Amino acid sequence: MQPHPNVQAVQRALDDAGARDGSADASQVRLLPEAVHTAAAAAEALGVQVGAIANSLIFDADDAPLLVLTSGAHRVDTAGLAAALGVTHLRRASPEFVREHTGQVIGGVAPVGHPRPLRTLVDTALAAYDEVWAAGGVPQAVFPTTYAELLRITAGTPADVA
Repeated sequence: MQPHPNVQAVQRALDDAGARDGSADASQVRLLPEAVHTAAAAAEALGVQVGAIANSLIFDADDAPLLVLTSGAHRVDTAGLAAALGVTHLRRASPEFVREHTGQVIGGVAPVGHPRPLRTLVDTALAAYDEVWAAGGVPQAVFPTTYAELLRITAGTPADVA
Protein backbone atom coordinates (compact mmCIF):
# COMPACT_ATOMS: atom_id res chain seq x y z
CA MET A 1 0.00 0.00 0.00
CA GLN A 2 1.39 3.42 -0.98
CA PRO A 3 1.88 5.96 1.81
CA HIS A 4 -0.35 9.03 1.81
CA PRO A 5 0.87 11.74 -0.62
CA ASN A 6 1.58 14.07 2.34
CA VAL A 7 3.82 11.41 3.92
CA GLN A 8 5.60 10.99 0.59
CA ALA A 9 6.12 14.76 0.34
CA VAL A 10 7.54 14.92 3.87
CA GLN A 11 9.89 11.97 3.27
CA ARG A 12 11.03 13.51 -0.01
CA ALA A 13 11.75 16.83 1.76
CA LEU A 14 13.68 15.00 4.49
CA ASP A 15 15.67 13.05 1.91
CA ASP A 16 16.38 16.17 -0.16
CA ALA A 17 17.64 17.97 2.96
CA GLY A 18 19.70 15.00 4.13
CA ALA A 19 17.82 15.14 7.44
CA ARG A 20 19.20 13.10 10.33
CA ASP A 21 17.76 11.68 13.53
CA GLY A 22 19.37 11.65 16.99
CA SER A 23 21.65 8.76 16.00
CA ALA A 24 22.83 10.58 12.84
CA ASP A 25 20.91 8.11 10.66
CA ALA A 26 18.63 9.34 7.88
CA SER A 27 15.28 10.57 9.24
CA GLN A 28 12.50 8.22 8.20
CA VAL A 29 8.77 8.84 8.51
CA ARG A 30 7.13 6.13 10.57
CA LEU A 31 3.45 5.26 10.63
CA LEU A 32 1.96 4.61 14.05
CA PRO A 33 -0.89 2.11 14.50
CA GLU A 34 -3.29 4.95 15.36
CA ALA A 35 -3.53 8.69 14.81
CA VAL A 36 -1.94 10.85 17.52
CA HIS A 37 -3.63 14.24 17.71
CA THR A 38 -1.85 15.53 20.82
CA ALA A 39 1.73 15.72 22.04
CA ALA A 40 0.79 13.55 25.02
CA ALA A 41 -0.63 10.83 22.75
CA ALA A 42 2.42 10.95 20.48
CA ALA A 43 4.80 10.76 23.46
CA GLU A 44 2.92 7.78 24.86
CA ALA A 45 2.90 5.97 21.50
CA LEU A 46 6.65 6.58 21.07
CA GLY A 47 7.71 6.02 24.68
CA VAL A 48 9.37 9.45 24.96
CA GLN A 49 8.93 12.51 27.15
CA VAL A 50 6.17 14.88 26.02
CA GLY A 51 8.74 17.69 25.79
CA ALA A 52 10.52 15.77 23.02
CA ILE A 53 7.49 16.13 20.76
CA ALA A 54 7.86 19.03 18.32
CA ASN A 55 4.32 20.31 17.80
CA SER A 56 3.84 22.03 14.44
CA LEU A 57 1.48 24.92 15.03
CA ILE A 58 0.34 27.20 12.24
CA PHE A 59 -0.56 30.74 13.19
CA ASP A 60 -2.13 33.53 11.20
CA ALA A 61 0.29 36.42 11.76
CA ASP A 62 -1.29 39.50 10.19
CA ASP A 63 -2.67 37.27 7.40
CA ALA A 64 0.67 35.52 6.76
CA PRO A 65 1.39 31.92 7.82
CA LEU A 66 3.80 31.36 10.69
CA LEU A 67 4.95 27.86 11.64
CA VAL A 68 5.95 27.50 15.29
CA LEU A 69 7.63 24.23 16.24
CA THR A 70 7.09 24.07 19.98
CA SER A 71 7.91 21.53 22.64
CA GLY A 72 4.90 19.45 23.61
CA ALA A 73 5.66 20.31 27.25
CA HIS A 74 4.22 23.82 27.05
CA ARG A 75 1.97 26.27 25.23
CA VAL A 76 2.91 29.16 22.97
CA ASP A 77 2.63 32.60 24.58
CA THR A 78 0.84 34.24 21.64
CA ALA A 79 0.79 37.73 23.15
CA GLY A 80 4.51 37.65 23.93
CA LEU A 81 5.33 36.14 20.56
CA ALA A 82 3.24 38.72 18.70
CA ALA A 83 5.07 41.51 20.54
CA ALA A 84 8.47 39.95 19.81
CA LEU A 85 7.61 39.59 16.11
CA GLY A 86 6.01 43.02 15.82
CA VAL A 87 2.71 41.66 14.49
CA THR A 88 -0.68 43.10 15.35
CA HIS A 89 -2.68 39.87 15.22
CA LEU A 90 -1.30 36.42 16.00
CA ARG A 91 -3.92 33.72 16.25
CA ARG A 92 -4.25 29.99 15.69
CA ALA A 93 -5.05 29.46 12.05
CA SER A 94 -8.29 27.97 10.80
CA PRO A 95 -8.22 24.47 9.32
CA GLU A 96 -8.69 26.02 5.86
CA PHE A 97 -5.76 28.43 6.34
CA VAL A 98 -3.56 25.53 7.54
CA ARG A 99 -4.45 23.36 4.53
CA GLU A 100 -3.98 26.27 2.10
CA HIS A 101 -0.46 27.01 3.34
CA THR A 102 0.80 23.53 4.23
CA GLY A 103 -1.24 21.11 2.14
CA GLN A 104 -1.70 19.19 5.40
CA VAL A 105 -4.35 18.90 8.10
CA ILE A 106 -4.22 20.04 11.71
CA GLY A 107 -2.88 17.18 13.80
CA GLY A 108 -0.49 16.02 11.10
CA VAL A 109 1.30 19.20 9.99
CA ALA A 110 4.97 18.44 9.43
CA PRO A 111 7.82 20.93 9.66
CA VAL A 112 8.58 20.29 5.96
CA GLY A 113 6.84 19.14 2.79
CA HIS A 114 4.73 22.26 2.24
CA PRO A 115 3.91 23.80 -1.16
CA ARG A 116 6.10 26.84 -0.30
CA PRO A 117 8.60 27.55 2.49
CA LEU A 118 7.01 28.99 5.63
CA ARG A 119 8.47 31.45 8.11
CA THR A 120 9.38 29.11 10.96
CA LEU A 121 10.27 29.54 14.62
CA VAL A 122 11.79 26.60 16.51
CA ASP A 123 11.28 26.46 20.28
CA THR A 124 14.64 26.57 22.08
CA ALA A 125 13.20 24.17 24.70
CA LEU A 126 13.57 21.38 22.10
CA ALA A 127 17.37 21.74 22.38
CA ALA A 128 17.18 19.90 25.73
CA TYR A 129 16.49 16.60 23.93
CA ASP A 130 18.97 14.49 21.97
CA GLU A 131 16.16 13.45 19.65
CA VAL A 132 12.79 15.05 18.98
CA TRP A 133 9.78 13.76 17.10
CA ALA A 134 7.72 15.73 14.61
CA ALA A 135 4.56 15.02 12.62
CA GLY A 136 4.97 13.44 9.22
CA GLY A 137 2.13 14.96 7.17
CA VAL A 138 -0.84 12.97 8.52
CA PRO A 139 -1.98 12.37 12.14
CA GLN A 140 -0.46 8.88 12.40
CA ALA A 141 2.91 9.72 10.82
CA VAL A 142 5.97 10.93 12.78
CA PHE A 143 9.70 11.20 12.23
CA PRO A 144 12.73 11.50 14.50
CA THR A 145 15.17 14.37 14.18
CA THR A 146 17.10 16.80 16.36
CA TYR A 147 16.72 20.43 17.36
CA ALA A 148 19.70 21.40 15.19
CA GLU A 149 18.23 19.52 12.24
CA LEU A 150 14.84 21.19 12.67
CA LEU A 151 16.57 24.57 12.48
CA ARG A 152 18.53 23.49 9.41
CA ILE A 153 15.84 21.74 7.38
CA THR A 154 13.22 24.44 8.00
CA ALA A 155 15.59 27.42 7.80
CA GLY A 156 13.95 28.21 11.13
CA THR A 157 14.83 30.79 13.74
CA PRO A 158 15.47 29.72 17.35
CA ALA A 159 12.88 31.29 19.66
CA ASP A 160 11.64 31.20 23.22
CA VAL A 161 7.96 30.72 22.46
CA ALA A 162 6.48 29.84 25.87
